[in-house]
Amino acid sequence: MTPRDGGGNGSARLPYRRCVGVMLLNRDGLVFVGKRRGGQHDPDKMDYRWQMPQGGIDRNEDPLAAAKRELVEETGVRSVELLAEAPEWYCYDFPPEVLARTRSGKFAGQTQLWFAFRFTGDDSEIDLTPPGHKPEFSEWRWAPMSELPGMIVPFKRSVYENVVRAFAHLAG
Repeated sequence: MTPRDGGGNGSARLPYRRCVGVMLLNRDGLVFVGKRRGGQHDPDKMDYRWQMPQGGIDRNEDPLAAAKRELVEETGVRSVELLAEAPEWYCYDFPPEVLARTRSGKFAGQTQLWFAFRFTGDDSEIDLTPPGHKPEFSEWRWAPMSELPGMIVPFKRSVYENVVRAFAHLAG
């Protein structure tokens, strides 16, 4: 597999998990970020708990459909219009401490295809505890696109830098 079709070029032993990411922009060009639940006992990670919605692609699922599904599952948001798709898949490797506790060590990291959507609804539509889904975020806010790489854990930072470059023309 190539990065474009969801493969990776990292560890020869382990594959990359195929995922999608969503940059949700409001009418002012600000980006939705959610504060990940957990991590309260690790002060070193407190500053990096903000991220955009993302998640795995189910077997035989189209990446765009997966992006819309993940957005609903993590934010409750359905009122969107597609603005752009990233030009390529972006990969990152899990650091050893994450690899040991993530997905039973089955993946070297993730390869992600990112989509940008315009949020066409009202902020009251955002629901971090949609029925039937485990909450991913404890709180949310709108942030300038330029701030995104500094908000994410360092091992994912290069992906966020690529996503910001790919969607910079959409910033407010």
